[in-house]
Formats: sequence, structure tokens, C-alpha cells
Amino acid sequence: MTAFQVRPASDDADLEACFAVRRQVFVAEQKVPEDLEYDAYDAIAVHVLATGAEGPLGTGRLLHGPGALDKTGAPEVGSLGRLAVTAAARGLGVGAALVRAIEDAARELGLTAVDLHAQTQALGFYERLGYQAYGPEFLDAGIAHRAMRRAL
Repeated sequence: MTAFQVRPASDDADLEACFAVRRQVFVAEQKVPEDLEYDAYDAIAVHVLATGAEGPLGTGRLLHGPGALDKTGAPEVGSLGRLAVTAAARGLGVGAALVRAIEDAARELGLTAVDLHAQTQALGFYERLGYQAYGPEFLDAGIAHRAMRRAL
């Protein structure tokens, strides 16, 4: 098993590593238009980064507070998003470790729950981590999604 560590992104180099993973997974693999992948929320999000000897392996972000995307209208609910793991690192536990790091960051901010929009093919992954789907299926960037939430 490949050793990796997950930590909050702390500088511009870390953020560029996060964006590089997202570019590889969402833009190149899933064909999400680049102008949809990056947004103004990147500047206010808490980003987490998984790295190993091979370099960046995965990333995700947490939106919270008044400037964040507001899915629920509840200020105590954070929004997990842009979770991406490189093809080479899938199946190693990187995604679950990123989710837990985002949840830890949410707890540190005093949030009581985390919402996310999961691609329908990833519902089982999030369910195993304690998330529950709610609401109807919807399209985002042409990909089927469902809203999910986990109380912290």
C-alpha cells in the first residue's frame, strides 16, 4: 500500500497541487469544462491535500460561512466539494482520508453537519462514510448527482 498523508493546503504551491489534481480528474478524465471547475469560492475555501512519494494524490475543499455556497440556508452546515483522487491512488483510502480531514476542519469551525453533491456513481462511497442522500437526482456539469448530508 502506498503511504500518504493528508493535510490542509497551506501555501500557493499546495493550492496549485490541489488544482492540478482537480484538472487531471475533473477536466481531463470527466470532461468538466475548466471554466466550471474553478470558481471564486476557491479563494475562501479550506482546501485539503493528500500527498505521497509520487506527489499529489488527492484533494477536496470545504465551504462555510456567509461567502460560501449556501445549499441549506443553515450557517452551521458546511459544504464538501471538489473531492478528487488521482487514478493511480484510487482504492488506497485516500478519498476517505480526505473526507475525514474535511470533517475535522468543519468541526474546528464549529459546524454541525456537512453537505455535499455526490456523483451518483459515488453514492456508495459516501454512504459508507455515514452520509445520507436526500432530494432528487440532478445534473451538474452534465453528470448525475444527489445531495447528501452527514451530521458531525
